[in-house]
Amino acid sequence: MITLARGAAAFALALAPLSLPATTHAAPTNQLARRIALTNPDNGRSVTASPGDDIEVRLTASHENGLTWTWSIPTSSDSTVLWRTTGRTAPNGDASATFHAEHDGTATITAQRRCRPDAGQVCPLVVTPWKVTVEAQ
Repeated sequence: MITLARGAAAFALALAPLSLPATTHAAPTNQLARRIALTNPDNGRSVTASPGDDIEVRLTASHENGLTWTWSIPTSSDSTVLWRTTGRTAPNGDASATFHAEHDGTATITAQRRCRPDAGQVCPLVVTPWKVTVEAQ
């Protein structure tokens, strides 16, 4: 019995050096993450972001002459650069999304504006694009 107890203790001691060292992390940068806000008038713009920044898109629908112009949920052309963390449309046709700049690179955020007619109205066959180019660096 004593041999078995000594064997178990030796086995436990043999495993002790196998514990993993503490993980080290890179020192944080002095740059704080920003939140960049984009709206309807920003169509066609180019903006610069840093990895860690959030880009918030809020597109507002419009209603005129019995037609409601609604937005699709904004999307990213490259989710490895800009990852969409939220996205939604509202009943009134507004759309919003938040993107997180993940890595260096260039991505385009796009959405489309389409017509939704009131009763008795007819929409033109028009789709209006909205686009912003984001360079993360």
